Amino acid sequence: MSLWATKSITALRAEADETGEHSLQRALGPLNLVTLGIGAIIGAGIFVLTGQAAALHAGPAVWISMILVGIACAFAGLCYAEMASAVPVAGSAYTYAYATMGELIAWIIGWDLVLEYAAGAATVGVGWSGHLVSLLQQLGIVLPPHLTNAPTQWCTEAQVGMMAGCAHYGLNLTGSTVNLPAVFIVALMSTILVIGIKESARVNNLIVILKVAIVLLIVGVGLAHINPSNWTPLVPPNDGHWGTYGWSGVLRAAGLVFFAYIGFDAVSTAAQEAKNPQRDMPIGILGSLVVCTILYIIVSAVLTGITPYTLLGTAHPVSTAVEGYPSLRWLRIVIEVGAIAGLSSVILVMLMGQPRIFYTMAKDGLMPPAFGRVHPKFQTPYFGQIVCGVIAAILAGLLPINVLGDLVSMGTLLAFTTVCIGVLVLRRTRPDLVRGFRVPAAPVVCVLGAISCFALFAVAFKDNWLWMSCWIVAGLVVYFLYGYRRSKLRGARR
Repeated sequence: MSLWATKSITALRAEADETGEHSLQRALGPLNLVTLGIGAIIGAGIFVLTGQAAALHAGPAVWISMILVGIACAFAGLCYAEMASAVPVAGSAYTYAYATMGELIAWIIGWDLVLEYAAGAATVGVGWSGHLVSLLQQLGIVLPPHLTNAPTQWCTEAQVGMMAGCAHYGLNLTGSTVNLPAVFIVALMSTILVIGIKESARVNNLIVILKVAIVLLIVGVGLAHINPSNWTPLVPPNDGHWGTYGWSGVLRAAGLVFFAYIGFDAVSTAAQEAKNPQRDMPIGILGSLVVCTILYIIVSAVLTGITPYTLLGTAHPVSTAVEGYPSLRWLRIVIEVGAIAGLSSVILVMLMGQPRIFYTMAKDGLMPPAFGRVHPKFQTPYFGQIVCGVIAAILAGLLPINVLGDLVSMGTLLAFTTVCIGVLVLRRTRPDLVRGFRVPAAPVVCVLGAISCFALFAVAFKDNWLWMSCWIVAGLVVYFLYGYRRSKLRGARR
C-alpha cells in the first residue's frame, strides 16, 4: 500500500462518535474550549519569552514581532477552525494530515507534535520554576541553586565570552544538578489530567480568570510608568550577527515568541471531548487566538516602555521590569503569583494535548496499543498521560529553556504549514463535506498561512535545522521499524 494513502473522513467521524467506557468523555462546551486556548497561550509569551525576545533579538520592536506572528497564526487559526469542524477527532494536525496527505506525512507531523506538546510543557515548566524561585526569594526563602537550574545551558556565538557560563558555542555545563521545581509542576499537572478532563477544565478556568485579571492589572499600572525614551531606537542596529537586533532580529524574535501563540491548536486535540465539536471548536480556536494576540501586543509594548530592553533577558522579565520602581514593589509579588498561575495552566493544556494525539495514533496502529487505553473510571488516556508526563519532567529538569523553546516552535510551524495545505486538499477531494466553519477566501488565506509559517521555520531557526533534521530522521526510523508494519489502514488494504 502507498505511503500516501489517506484515511477516510467517514471512518474518522465514526471514531469520533464512539461512546462507552473506552471512549473519551464529552464534557467541554464553547467557554471551556476558549479558556483552554487562553490557558495555553497566555503564559510563557508574556511572563518569559517576551523579555528574552526583546533583550536578545528585537529590542523595543518586539511588539512588531508579535504582530508578525499574530498574522501568521491568524491564517493558521482559520485553517485549524475549518479542519476541526470537518474532522472532529482528537489527533489535531496528525489526523488532518492523515485525511488529506497520507500516512507518512501524518506520522511526521504526529512526531513533530511531540516537540510542540511534551517539549512545550517542559519549556514552560522551566519558566514556572524561575518565577517560583523569584517569588520565594521575595518572601525570604532561598532554594539551593543546584536544585533550581538545568545542568546544561545553550549558548549562541554572540553569547560566548559575553554571558556567564558560556565558554563555547552549543551546550555548556552549568554545575547544577536538576531543575527540581520544573519537575514538580509537570508531575502535578499530569496527575490532575489523569484524574479527568472535566476536573482539569475547572482548574484551568479558575487559573485563566486569575491570570487575565493580573495581566490587565500589569497593563493598567505599566501605562502610568512608561518612559518613551525606552522605545528609542525602535529597531536597534544589528551587531553583526544575524538575528541580534536590526530587522533580522525582529524576524528572529518572531520565531522565538511564536512559541507563545501555539496554544490555540491545543484546543483541537480536545475535539472528542467537546459536546458539539462542529460548532464549538472554531469558537474555541479563533476566540482564544484573538483575545491573546491583542494582550500580547499591548503587554510587549508596555514592558519595553517601562524599562530598557537590555535588562529583560531574565527568567522573569515582567518582574524585572518593575524592579526599578520602589513604589511598585507590591506589584512584583502579584506578577509572580500571576506568572506561576498562568504558566501552570499552559503546562496543563500542553500535557493534555500530547496523550490525545498518541491515543489517536495508537487507534491507527502507528503507536503501541497501550497509548490507546482509556481509564475505566476517569475516561482519560492515562497510560499516554503518564508517559508524556515522565518525558516532559525529564526534559524540564535537564535542558535549558532556549533549546526547548526553539525546537517546540519548529515542530509547531511544520504542523501549521501542513494544516493550511490540508484545507485546500480537502476542499478539492471532498467539496461535499459538511463543515461547521469555512475559511473565507480559502485559496488566499491557506497559501499565505502556509508560506508565512514555513518562512518563519526556514528563516528564524536556521541555526537549528540540524537538530530538527535529526529529530525527523529519528521519527522515520521509528515509523519504518514499528508503524509501517502495524498500520491498521495498511492492513485493511492489503
